[in-house]
Amino acid sequence: MSEVTRSLLQRWGASFRRGADFDSWGQLVEAIDEYQILARHLQKEAQSQHNNSEFTEEQKKTIGKIATCLELRSAALQSTQSQEEFKLEDLKKLEPILKNILTYNKEFPFDVQPVPLRRILAPGEEENLEFEEDEEEGGAGAGSPDSFPARVPGTLLPRLPSEPGMTLLTIRIEKIGLKDAGQCIDPYITVSVKDLNGIDLTPVQDTPVASRKEDTYVHFNVDIELQKHVEKLTKGAAIFFEFKHYKPKKRFTSTKCFAFMEMDEIKPGPIVIELYKKPTDFKRKKLQLLTKKPLYLHLYQTLHKE
Repeated sequence: MSEVTRSLLQRWGASFRRGADFDSWGQLVEAIDEYQILARHLQKEAQSQHNNSEFTEEQKKTIGKIATCLELRSAALQSTQSQEEFKLEDLKKLEPILKNILTYNKEFPFDVQPVPLRRILAPGEEENLEFEEDEEEGGAGAGSPDSFPARVPGTLLPRLPSEPGMTLLTIRIEKIGLKDAGQCIDPYITVSVKDLNGIDLTPVQDTPVASRKEDTYVHFNVDIELQKHVEKLTKGAAIFFEFKHYKPKKRFTSTKCFAFMEMDEIKPGPIVIELYKKPTDFKRKKLQLLTKKPLYLHLYQTLHKE
């Protein structure tokens, strides 16, 4: 076993134990996060094609199955239904298998299959898939082919060069208020600028995954640089913020809610804007508030002018 592989197995083992410890202590949010991080690493290794891997195809398959079990345990921790859940004692049976993956040659103890890397769906697609899965009790999406491209959140762009007499806008996304903030897995925000017909006026940007979750808030504290001078935006344009999170049961990233800011709201300083129910309505014609509770998207705007 190479030093690289030994180190990798040690990191996986430490992550597995952290997740199981959080789980046994009742720290469910932390357990879910740890399970999801490890599952993603295992899925990546299970589907890697590089030639210098020390894992055989059979071993990769087993690694992928362990990732599936981590996802199932994460889903069980978030489920309100108690029957047929994947239990912690079941998960703990996998620790020695992961530790000894290079020599493990027995039948896998659970009837599961490796799952594709996460899918991120376009607006509207997740609603269709959720409906199908509700109708078919989870059968439609869980085993369907990896038909949507995986995308790693975090595609922020640098500030544009300044132009005389023109204004650039930096929007700091501070936090978003949600009643179930602590249960959101790998949350991030997609930022886009649309005209009245819902057409993109600038490149779409994704924030990195949120920095922390606390009470009813998901904190981001990240700057978005608008990719167009304010004066060049068309009349009726709006800046959209789509809050997205990963759903382990359905194995895709879904839009939870959205908010938008219109041109007359561009002014320096703090601003809070309302949250609306999905699907994202870029034309702003059929808007439904997400909640009656005082929960908002908190932003801070900075204008730069030569």
